[in-house]
Amino acid sequence: MIHESLKGRVAVVTGGGGVLCGAFAKTLAQQGCKVAVLDLNEAAAQKCADEIVADGGEAIAVACNVLEPESMQKARDIIVEKLGKCDILLNGAGGNNPKGTTTKETLEKIDLLEKDENVKTFFDLDPQGISFVFNLNFLGTLIPTQIFAKDMVEKGNACIVMVTSMNAYRPLTKIPAYSAAKAAVKNFTEWMAVHFAPMGIRVNAIAPGFFSTKQNADLLWNKDGSPTERTGKILAATPMKRFGEAKELDGALLFLCDEEYSGFITGVSIPVDGGFNAYSGV
Repeated sequence: MIHESLKGRVAVVTGGGGVLCGAFAKTLAQQGCKVAVLDLNEAAAQKCADEIVADGGEAIAVACNVLEPESMQKARDIIVEKLGKCDILLNGAGGNNPKGTTTKETLEKIDLLEKDENVKTFFDLDPQGISFVFNLNFLGTLIPTQIFAKDMVEKGNACIVMVTSMNAYRPLTKIPAYSAAKAAVKNFTEWMAVHFAPMGIRVNAIAPGFFSTKQNADLLWNKDGSPTERTGKILAATPMKRFGEAKELDGALLFLCDEEYSGFITGVSIPVDGGFNAYSGV
């Protein structure tokens, strides 16, 4: 389905070198958007942009750091010069870090009585690691929005799409930093929706359920390719009994970007999760 109203708009996608956000960039390009693929990994961003161009779309790759305002300002200047001012901002940059992760799902007394160097408990979490994860996910959306939203004010039919997670609804075991950060992104989506409403900027979020990507591969699959115990738990708690595919996020993305379908919708997060959030476990 072609969304005619999206043709010619400038879409800025942070984290565009990744699996899901790269797919977002390609989907928007297929709708006729001029896409700027932003990523810290320049090669990954360029690969995505090249694939878009090879498919007949218009895209550029811009290397930048979403945690550095000066870097984002330089990226913005390049985009304005080559494509024009931003109409659609997709804040997709984010991720986790082992320093913000525990080894076990729950604390056991033995972990305190007999210290095992191979076991990281809540008490061993590195504050710097927690800070990195939180900053990457939260400040990594705040700073790009500060840079690009100025160009979107009163432009008409501008929108910001955030990428949160099912962690924002129910924190997953072992990853407290990531869960808290994505909850903050969901809350921030609602705050910005109110703040920018008078300026004609809609702000919504997509909350993906479980998708197998490069970032979470070690958690989901053993080295021999077999599913991990965690994968078994995930699928048992997902009524559709499978992981999502990147293309299955397209509907939510295009719905939120096209004001002909969602012009009176702002401040919402849409779960795309195979029923995970709806399932109580019994």
